Amino acid sequence: MFNLFKKVLGKTNSAIKDVAPSKRKVIPKEDFEDILLEADVHYDLVERLLESLPEKISRIQAFNSLISVFQYDADFKENGQKPFVEMIIGVNGAGKTTTIAKLAYRYQEEGKKVILGAGDTFRAAAIEQLTRWADKLNIPIIATQQGHDPSAVVFDTIASAKAKGYDNIIIDTAGRLHTQTNLSEELKKMIRIAGKALEGAPHRKMLILDGTQGSSSINQAKAFNDMIGIDGIIITKLDGTAKGGSVLSIADELKMPIFYIGTGEQPKDLIQFKANAYINTILDEIFI
Repeated sequence: MFNLFKKVLGKTNSAIKDVAPSKRKVIPKEDFEDILLEADVHYDLVERLLESLPEKISRIQAFNSLISVFQYDADFKENGQKPFVEMIIGVNGAGKTTTIAKLAYRYQEEGKKVILGAGDTFRAAAIEQLTRWADKLNIPIIATQQGHDPSAVVFDTIASAKAKGYDNIIIDTAGRLHTQTNLSEELKKMIRIAGKALEGAPHRKMLILDGTQGSSSINQAKAFNDMIGIDGIIITKLDGTAKGGSVLSIADELKMPIFYIGTGEQPKDLIQFKANAYINTILDEIFI
């Protein structure tokens, strides 16, 4: 797990080394501030984290300060409902389609029967891309043509899963924030229809955030949360950015559980987020 986090946070740790080239047993508070800001931790959060720390900071003191950000209620378990319906939310380009493939692969590896719903009917490319992944993973998919009602896809996917005894349903959604009102109404309708097709569905609304956007992705998250309420977060592309500290800002601002981190482009490249491992990977670059 630690090795995987080291891979994901490689560029972030390289940026930290530029600020703190040598590891020490204790570091000045000012240096710790510079490190956090360099890693794209939001300024206001950095100031709050430093408030309770002494002028010379040890590793355990740094760890206790950073881990406090993740003290929110988090329920990572599925609720036992079968089929378990997940709706995947996020802006175009955040890595939604690839993440859906990774989730599907993960469930497959757990021995579960999975079906996909191509609910982003706004873009033909989204339907085609998800269909390619479904074929590659040998997973059934319910898809329609561009421009068709995405709520019909939701209903048909759930109906098929119920009839054929599937364990997990993963439904893609459109992510065009520039037409927010239309998107909001579309997503609300999809959620409403899911509930009619299966009581309590969708059981989890998962938001995909692009790690290369750093702390700016928080505004996206707030917009989607205001629209429909988000249950958890998956962060993609962290391996391609030096903004790994933004995870702290995201957790602090949104108070939502981070479920997974994307670690690459292949279906297996998805790991469970562990706050302890994440923080220790960063501190390994700072302290002896």
